[in-house]
Amino acid sequence: MSFPLLTAVAVVPALGAIATAALPAAKRTAAKWLALLFSLGTFALALVVAFRFDPGAKGPFQLTESHAWISDFGVRYELGVDGIAVALIALTTLLIPFIILAGWHDADPLEEATPNRRWRPTQGFFALVLAVEAMVVLSFEATDVFLFYLFFEAMLIPMYFLIGGFGDRAGGDGEARSANRRSSAAVKFLLYNLLGGLIMLAAVIGLYAVTADQLGTGTFSLQQIVEARAAGKLDIATGTERLLFLGFFFAFAVKAPLWPLHTWLPGAMGESTSPVAVLITAVVDKVGTFAMLRFCLQLFPEASSWATPVILVLALISVLYGALLAVAQQDIKRLIAYASISHFGFIILGIFAMTSQGQSGATLYMVNHGISTAALMLVAGFLISRRGSRLIADYGGVQKVAPVLAGTFLIGGLATLSLPGLAPFVSEFLVLVGTFSRYPVIGIIATLGIVLAALYVLVLYQRTMTGPVKPEVRSMPDLRVRELVVVAPLVVLLLFLGVYPKPLTDLVNPAVDHTLSVVDKKDPKPTVQVDAVPGGGRAGQAVQDQDREAAK
Repeated sequence: MSFPLLTAVAVVPALGAIATAALPAAKRTAAKWLALLFSLGTFALALVVAFRFDPGAKGPFQLTESHAWISDFGVRYELGVDGIAVALIALTTLLIPFIILAGWHDADPLEEATPNRRWRPTQGFFALVLAVEAMVVLSFEATDVFLFYLFFEAMLIPMYFLIGGFGDRAGGDGEARSANRRSSAAVKFLLYNLLGGLIMLAAVIGLYAVTADQLGTGTFSLQQIVEARAAGKLDIATGTERLLFLGFFFAFAVKAPLWPLHTWLPGAMGESTSPVAVLITAVVDKVGTFAMLRFCLQLFPEASSWATPVILVLALISVLYGALLAVAQQDIKRLIAYASISHFGFIILGIFAMTSQGQSGATLYMVNHGISTAALMLVAGFLISRRGSRLIADYGGVQKVAPVLAGTFLIGGLATLSLPGLAPFVSEFLVLVGTFSRYPVIGIIATLGIVLAALYVLVLYQRTMTGPVKPEVRSMPDLRVRELVVVAPLVVLLLFLGVYPKPLTDLVNPAVDHTLSVVDKKDPKPTVQVDAVPGGGRAGQAVQDQDREAAK
């Protein structure tokens, strides 16, 4: 029996959460180092998964594990990874140590502790972060629909406490009002996602009923369902398939977040600490877009094609709406939140363009958005902790007193607007090319998101970092060693993947090809007007032949 590597990647942070939470209250420093140690161990295991994974191997999943669990209801403990899952597991396990380091003091007790002002349990904070990591990793690994649903919903519980119990201290209007805002944001986050989860649960039960009726025994196995459909043994009625698709997609669109189901995100990110805000948008929200690729498209190919026009319009609205609201924001963290809504619009656009360029770009966008948003939000958090305010108007001239902080903030901002040479540019370019090749009007309109991104990022930098030095920031210290350790690797990754994305593209392309084959979609063939080619005739035919070969 081979070593259960995928299980180990999820079990290590779960054990770390238990061990960290069990430490005595006085052992705050030990809790931090223990949590960091477990997160690094998880990342090491994720690297082993990445090196063991063979992108050229046959079959949709590798490193599979399958064990009977609830046999009477067809539920199995089934794990497996494709290239997309491997990339997202690597992203998750990479970011968690930086989140822990960035939040090193976020859960320390308040200095003026009184009966009316609570203490923040350090052990609880780091244990919850590790618990979220374990559940997200299992969500990326699960190939049993019910198993995926279980952890898709379970991660809401630790996230609720991280948002409501360990919120931002830079509100500036008193602990009581800050606590109320945090509680409201946490409840809204929970209610939105629970609603999506309940609708998905009905669809999961419906899927089981359909498989039980047609296959003789109900199953939740993704691979078994896909193979049964390909062999003609499972034929879901068109109306039923579309209803099931909508049940799954609604839950994933809430998590993603897709307009108009996005309204929980700005409050949740604004009221969270910056590391928790990164955990939300760079880690947890990726489960929604990942699940669209793995479950919506592969389980319901006909319904996915049927819903594509509406979804593309909603994604386009997300791109423009999120960018426009980001331009209007006066709060740094809410600006980054609305920018993320715009970026998720691009990701969903690439997924449902149903082209290899679009889906490869969407997968790269998930990874690159996670890195760039983490860099920008964490540096913004360091900035906010120094000044004690999230308002853009309270800053000015920071680059003169803290040049390293300002420089890393600029790099994070430039990556957010997808500057050529930085990682997000490659993914955004592929998404737009893939969308344009099948839906040219939507692809052209979506490019307005690039212009708006440049506007909100450069205006943010100008108002906070340039100009006269405000008295409140005159004594602001530059980045410390711990903060540099957090930010520097992210900057290096943005530069490396910006000029050499091949390791990622080689990893995800086979999984994208498999998804498109299940949905029965092929890339549109480029056309060339023969008369426009000098010499016409054979010359024009030669160009067309070259284009067909390139398309293949």
